[in-house]
Amino acid sequence: MTGLDPFRPDGSNRVVVTGMGAVSGFGLGVARMWDGIVEGRSSIRPTVRSFDTLEVTRPAATVPDYDPSEHFSNVDVLTSEPFSQFGQIAAREAIAQAGLEAEHLRDAAVILGCGGGGEQSREEAARQLFGKKRPRAHPTTVPRTNHQAAVGLIAIEHQIFGPGFIVATGCAAGSHAVAQAAMMLRHGYAQFALTGGTEANVLYCSMRAFDSARTVASDTCRPFSKDRSGLALGEGAGVLVLETMDSALKRGAEIIGEIAGFGMSCDAGDTLQPTRRGPVRAVTIALRDAGLAPEDIGYVSAHGTGTPLNDVVETRAVREVFGAHADRLMMSSTKSQIGHTFGAAGGLELIATLKGLQEEVVPPTVNYLGPDPECDIDCVPNSAREIRIGAAVKQSFAFGGVNAALAVRRV
Repeated sequence: MTGLDPFRPDGSNRVVVTGMGAVSGFGLGVARMWDGIVEGRSSIRPTVRSFDTLEVTRPAATVPDYDPSEHFSNVDVLTSEPFSQFGQIAAREAIAQAGLEAEHLRDAAVILGCGGGGEQSREEAARQLFGKKRPRAHPTTVPRTNHQAAVGLIAIEHQIFGPGFIVATGCAAGSHAVAQAAMMLRHGYAQFALTGGTEANVLYCSMRAFDSARTVASDTCRPFSKDRSGLALGEGAGVLVLETMDSALKRGAEIIGEIAGFGMSCDAGDTLQPTRRGPVRAVTIALRDAGLAPEDIGYVSAHGTGTPLNDVVETRAVREVFGAHADRLMMSSTKSQIGHTFGAAGGLELIATLKGLQEEVVPPTVNYLGPDPECDIDCVPNSAREIRIGAAVKQSFAFGGVNAALAVRRV
């Protein structure tokens, strides 16, 4: 084995970001997503999905004009799902920006978050087996639906032999994956990691499921706003290259930002109703791990789903962690622009946070109609804000009451 830092039981390796790749409702690439974000646009639009004679239209942010044949061979398209393909495309961009060669990738870790996996093939199998009463599913159903296909295909394409696995904690999966990757690098189990998340489940079945949970917006996603009505589904992938600080300095790589700390927790309360205590614990641990005081944080990238309850609980949790400093804190939700991408959310929203630090721009919360008295936080309404921030927190919460928070800073 080559290219590994010595194991460090004390976890003394600092972890930085040197590459980023994105697939979102704005299209392929970080640049397209970032342009849409800073221009205050939303990629959420009425989206139609059908199952035989049934049809549903809901607001969603899907990848526009995506043609897999432009990026993959016919065989690859036959045996892989969009969620895997999005992860591969984002990984290519991140690797290219980081300037990684085969020697760097050989022992890298590949750790991604994904909530649904191959939902498209599962829905098609249901159509064939139960709708059309056919005795067989498509022969590629198993390889297409496996969550870990997203990791395996990236490893195959880039000949990566290091540790690889999927984190499947729903809406918190991307942030959990980044935390796991950062932990491995800190302790020398890898020198490089590809991490973040990927998702593609804007489908009839998932739309109907979230409808039944009464969480889907009637028109669009408007977090922290009065008259908000719920979330809008989204799809895409956000992949980041993490490496040790020592490695980045030796390579002369551009350092985008540092993963300074992370925290994880469970609400231990209710599988559907969020509570303050879990998020408070996760963010508090992340700040302590990073050696940052609440006053050091200028921006929080909110979970910000736009559901009536989540936004209130998240605001109260942030006020509990940051105290009086919460009055000076900015907290916005890019879900108002790229939708709720579930397992990909942590990766995509972390990329937006790091771009904000790098470009000195705080992403907005768009579709905002006015303040909700219970969401008394500066949510950067409707327009991006040019301001220099030294450190930020990305927080992610999921059904089941599982939470993750990442503290990032300039280097």
